[in-house]
Amino acid sequence: MPRHTLPALVAATAVVALAGCSATTASEPPAAESASPTATADLAPTSVDNCGFDVPLGGSPERIVTVKSTTTELVLELGLGDRIVGASFLDGEIDLPYSDAPTDIPVLSDFLPGQEAALALEPDLIFGGWESNFAADGVGERDVLADRGIASYVAPSACREDGYQPDPLTFDLLFSQIEEAGAVLGAEDAAATLVTEMRADLDAVVPDDRGLTALWYSSGDDTPYVGAAIGAPQMMMNAAGLTNIVDVHDTWTAVTWESVVAADPDVIVLVDAAWNTAESKIERLETMDATANLTAVQEQRYVIVPFAAGEAGVRNAQAVQSIVDQLAEIETD
Repeated sequence: MPRHTLPALVAATAVVALAGCSATTASEPPAAESASPTATADLAPTSVDNCGFDVPLGGSPERIVTVKSTTTELVLELGLGDRIVGASFLDGEIDLPYSDAPTDIPVLSDFLPGQEAALALEPDLIFGGWESNFAADGVGERDVLADRGIASYVAPSACREDGYQPDPLTFDLLFSQIEEAGAVLGAEDAAATLVTEMRADLDAVVPDDRGLTALWYSSGDDTPYVGAAIGAPQMMMNAAGLTNIVDVHDTWTAVTWESVVAADPDVIVLVDAAWNTAESKIERLETMDATANLTAVQEQRYVIVPFAAGEAGVRNAQAVQSIVDQLAEIETD
């Protein structure tokens, strides 16, 4: 059975430990004391099942290559920035909501690096934000990297296989995944502290209570690519009090402008990326015949979220507060 989070691993370990303690013979009564801490510790899991690949726990990678802003920011927030030998495929400026860690890290590539460039850095772990990062035309296939002695780890929120993909992604799952990443990177205490801070930010959010509907618009001209019903956008819209007009069982999906017009959302959440800015999307929405008469467009009801904050990561709790703050500035009938 796939294992997604450290709590599940810990629970499984506890079951094994209890079974071991009960295996006594009739001629040898159980000891009055419980199993020693050392014996229990020996049963602790040594790896985690990450999108179908075993990744060792208990180590402390010294040379880390990160792919995507979300993975880079998590490593930095865990205080391991000095171990990043190359960051790549960043989605804009690094933004650390919970620390003042230095962000002048070595950048390997503005886009997805090839195997040769990644391997030249002699990493002992490559931390990818998407499963597709690990391909022959990317940083390398995971089994090939393993044969070279290089561990690979995918942000669990990005796993796509049945039994691994969060369905849906929730903040509780996100927090467990951060703790799991902390165990993989040898930074359990830092991960626990980070989760505590993120929970506090999320608990402070007062959702908008007007029952507003929303479109989470990421990219696309003729065919918009939008946040669907089980991923990070949905998770944040739920927390902010928004109802997603796209009820598709996926993390992201393509829809038609006709379906958007039919739903006529109260607000439009715009993903802001260097290569596809919120401003360019506004111009597109206001000049296309199909969308110019949408209520949200006519009333300028826009909410802007940076690209990296729209994917599962350390920015999500504060992104929810930003969404709520922006909604407070929007007047509706």
